[in-house]
Amino acid sequence: MVRLYTDNLNIGYNDRLIVQNLSIQIPDKKITTIIGSNGCGKSTLLKAMTRIIAYQSGTVVLDGADIAKENTKALAKKMAILPQTPEGAAGLTVGELVSYGRFPYQKGFGRLTKRDYEVIDWAMEVTGTIDFKFRSVDALSGGQRQRVWIAMALAQETDIIFLDEPTTYLDMAHQLEVLELLQRLNQEQKRTIVMVLHDLNQAARFADYIIALKDGKVVKAGSCEEVIHADVLKKIFHIDAEIGRDPRTQKPMCITYNLIKGESS
Repeated sequence: MVRLYTDNLNIGYNDRLIVQNLSIQIPDKKITTIIGSNGCGKSTLLKAMTRIIAYQSGTVVLDGADIAKENTKALAKKMAILPQTPEGAAGLTVGELVSYGRFPYQKGFGRLTKRDYEVIDWAMEVTGTIDFKFRSVDALSGGQRQRVWIAMALAQETDIIFLDEPTTYLDMAHQLEVLELLQRLNQEQKRTIVMVLHDLNQAARFADYIIALKDGKVVKAGSCEEVIHADVLKKIFHIDAEIGRDPRTQKPMCITYNLIKGESS
């Protein structure tokens, strides 16, 4: 089943097109990961699909409707996004930041209801941040902060969550912690997860569906078996990759690689 897709999407800045004639489908209730080299349009695509930026032409369709014509609050009840470098938490406690996720549901003077507080506490429980509720976000570690931002996204109670490089600046343990949390949200609560990742082995381990981009176009989209493949990685990253198997998950794994020299990318 597909609730969310793009049709001939063109996105750019000034006269430069970043994403060109892009048509992709996001499988419902699955984890989709977007991979590609720096500047290929990954973050731009996420921003357009969540209406953070406008697109020149084409459509992003959710539940049969063009998101460009959707009411902002109505759309915010369907999808949430965690940007690459979230900002705006200075001076806030964890509970205050997570409460921002309830904005789409607020009416009148914007006072939080009993239901809002229940959802806020639930989001912190699920992400393991409830013990930090009254602590300043500024005082948390990188991994803890990232879980708090995910809690805020969860408090929106959306079926679809977008994350732009959620493991950036985190050490290996905290990267795994965040990705396992997202996997649990997908498996236990059937949330549709769409995220940009740089680490190919993390993408292969956690994604059900991978979209590989180069120069704003899809090179390959499919299962990790289909995308984490030497021929595909050669086209995307201009590398000669040795692909093996993760001994724990049996998923494809990039063991090592060399840059391909002397050829046009």
